[in-house]
Amino acid sequence: MRIIGGNFKGKKLFEAFDKKTRPLKDLVKESIFNILEYSQEEKINLKDSSILDLFSGTGSFGLECISRGASMVYFFENYKESVEIIKKNSKKLKCENKIKIFEISAYNLKKIEEIKNIKFDLIFLDPPYKEKNIKEILEEIYKINILKDNGIIILHRHKKNQENFGKNFNIKRTSKYGISKIIFGKFI
Repeated sequence: MRIIGGNFKGKKLFEAFDKKTRPLKDLVKESIFNILEYSQEEKINLKDSSILDLFSGTGSFGLECISRGASMVYFFENYKESVEIIKKNSKKLKCENKIKIFEISAYNLKKIEEIKNIKFDLIFLDPPYKEKNIKEILEEIYKINILKDNGIIILHRHKKNQENFGKNFNIKRTSKYGISKIIFGKFI
């Protein structure tokens, strides 16, 4: 696992060595950033952006955003071993001042007052494939109104998952890579 673009391009990241954390494959990450950089509809300028990385795992997505110019990434991860890897990776990249880690489930987002005062350019959700309550967390994000008007939400799911994301979430694009499905969406 490595950083694929930006200031830290080519830097290797520490990985999880257990089955509880599913790493975001470099190919999938590269596809997401190509879409973000070159698509007319999903294009986001990561420079000076605020990113919310839910179900962060080892933090590779958020750290990739920092490498590409994001000013701050907020990680939500409740698995202690993964939190330690995020800390090690941010220290290795010398970007500890650009991250904040909440050692709490992404489903407790509404309990963090600091988050309610931020408007995010991009929200990334990479829950376990077996997680079925994605609609619940999307509805919470919508209720606390933390996505910028021109912001985007990206969901990483198993390509066979058929889910209801709620009436407020509008899917703009879906891309499949191996067993992964990447969903780009916004609120209506």
